[in-house]
Amino acid sequence: MGENASFWESLIYAHPTCTTWKQEAEGSIYHLASILFVVGFMGGSGFFGLLYVFSLLGLGFLCSSVWAWLDVCAADIFSWNFVLFTICFVQFVYVTYQVRSVAFDREFQELYSALFQPLGISLTVYRKIVLCCDAEVVTLEKEHCYAMQGKTPIDKLSLLVSGRIRVTVDGEFLHYIFPLQFLDSPEWDSLRPTEEGIFQVTLTAETDCRYVAWRRKKLYLLFAKHRFISRLFSILIGSDIAEKLYALNDRVHVGQGFRYDIRLPNFYHVALPETPPLQPSLQSHHLQRGSPRRKPAGVTNCGSFLTP
Repeated sequence: MGENASFWESLIYAHPTCTTWKQEAEGSIYHLASILFVVGFMGGSGFFGLLYVFSLLGLGFLCSSVWAWLDVCAADIFSWNFVLFTICFVQFVYVTYQVRSVAFDREFQELYSALFQPLGISLTVYRKIVLCCDAEVVTLEKEHCYAMQGKTPIDKLSLLVSGRIRVTVDGEFLHYIFPLQFLDSPEWDSLRPTEEGIFQVTLTAETDCRYVAWRRKKLYLLFAKHRFISRLFSILIGSDIAEKLYALNDRVHVGQGFRYDIRLPNFYHVALPETPPLQPSLQSHHLQRGSPRRKPAGVTNCGSFLTP
């Protein structure tokens, strides 16, 4: 205990204390550096926040270096501040290069602002998503088919950027697909990565359309490398399928003027009256594999469900 006490006493009392304080204030360069430090540490996050922080901190360290060189004449203070200024300058150049490298075309920039930016997706993550589709927007002319029932293979996932797509089955109208909606989210969700399938509906452009397409295998490779992107697309696809389900729900009546509610469990008794009950594990697998675009088999009045 005595040794510890002597150590702390020597640490506190061994150095000379300030008996007299300097009367004159430091030069304006020192105070400018302090102001830059205060303002610089108020920066935010993201690319532009980093540019803000590193630029002001770099200027602050530069001013401190000049102050140490001219007023204090201390080589160590000058050296440390100049090293910190160099680090901030290098970081500023690196972040600037990153900002320039993630610039996108107008349609991809609008897609980011409308869909991905509200979810808090950074530009670097969005850049990986854009590169996965080769940064290409595909044009689909009016009355041309994106997919044909029973013929087109399910080999990609597409997101509509502009225009409107009409979805039909056996020539009967089901629903529309609008901008910022996936064209083939039910088909994507109905297959495992190793499975193959074909469209059970026909998708026709009602107007000139533009869409972004990710190839199935290439997108799954991206998911394997970046789990965050995989969870992001899982959320987007699930939300898109839910919107399509409720769009179909608005067109279904189960007879006597009652509107069908997809949340009611007795739908399975109405839709499949002759199907024996499934075991819990099999039933959950059956529901998971079903496509939201399939027509309910036991609906008594399908006129409003099929006609526009």
